[in-house]
Amino acid sequence: MMREPVPLTMVPPDIDIVLVAINAGRGLRRRLNDMGLNEGVRFRVVQSQMAGPCIVAVDSMRFMLGHGMARKILVREA
Repeated sequence: MMREPVPLTMVPPDIDIVLVAINAGRGLRRRLNDMGLNEGVRFRVVQSQMAGPCIVAVDSMRFMLGHGMARKILVREA
């Protein structure tokens, strides 16, 4: 169980998580917000690889995030 926020890249698939913070600049923040990834949103990791992309499910949508982008998203278990 994750009590402290961790980078999205460290979360195994099929765990409900909550977005805590985005440690990025304004452009990436806006891009993630447009995708529905805002602070407080609940979502799930579908697939995650140590060096490859991370696929997340937000409601009925799925997004592929690059490893560097996913590393800047802090989450905790819902």
